[in-house]
Amino acid sequence: MRFDQNKRDFQTMSLDTLDAMDRKILAVLLDDARISMAELARTVGLSKTPVAARVRALEAQGLITGYRTMLSPVKLGLTHVAFVEVRMSDTRQAALEQFNTAARTIPEIEECYMIAGGFDYLLKVRTRDIAEYRQVMGERISTLPHVSATSTFVAMEAVFEQKAPDIG
Repeated sequence: MRFDQNKRDFQTMSLDTLDAMDRKILAVLLDDARISMAELARTVGLSKTPVAARVRALEAQGLITGYRTMLSPVKLGLTHVAFVEVRMSDTRQAALEQFNTAARTIPEIEECYMIAGGFDYLLKVRTRDIAEYRQVMGERISTLPHVSATSTFVAMEAVFEQKAPDIG
């Protein structure tokens, strides 16, 4: 990132334009988003003011999109994970938008991706058990707009989840 405090000028950021200090800051924040600015500054070897300015710049450019609490699905009893291939009866823009809007209302759908290939969407669905999954599938997912068919794949084990992007 190029940041001139005098000009308050921000250059568009990407992985290629991040400097070593921004990468250090992001690595620390990925590990502990609740760290204080003073502790972050100590950790990366700068004073508090330039670190705070860099973090604000990373936020302003949209590279840091937010801070949130991560909950343990296992501790919440949500141990059943299924991946669902969804085939649509209509793939025109209006139909896709209707599906997208309706899918966002189902809390058990953790992730939803439009796919190029043999099906149209891939959903990650998290529930307590197979019985709850069957209910969510039968009463909510299969009734989403323009769904013509689904195929379910049940995860046996989560090797890793929510891996942060590599910032080098």
